[in-house]
Amino acid sequence: MSDEGLGGFALPPFNTDNALAQLKRSLRDLKLTERGNAFELRGKRVVELSAEDGAIAVRLARKLALTPEWDRLSVTNANEQRKLLDDVKKRLARWSSED
Repeated sequence: MSDEGLGGFALPPFNTDNALAQLKRSLRDLKLTERGNAFELRGKRVVELSAEDGAIAVRLARKLALTPEWDRLSVTNANEQRKLLDDVKKRLARWSSED
């Protein structure tokens, strides 16, 4: 996006460390259990996070399983961070309705 569309203001740079801390806090708020760099639901891994070169590498389980298939995502800005949390919420709702 150009500076003109923002009224002359530039977006703040993406701070990976702060964003990672915010994501972890949000995932804990969703009642997921933190285990190292991963988050679990009922003992099954559903999200894995790691900081890489100015971005957050994310692995998100497609299904709730002991050995899930993973979707790989890269979060590089606040908008992608919000989309990731929305996607996690949708999957949690789907998994709870499948039980």
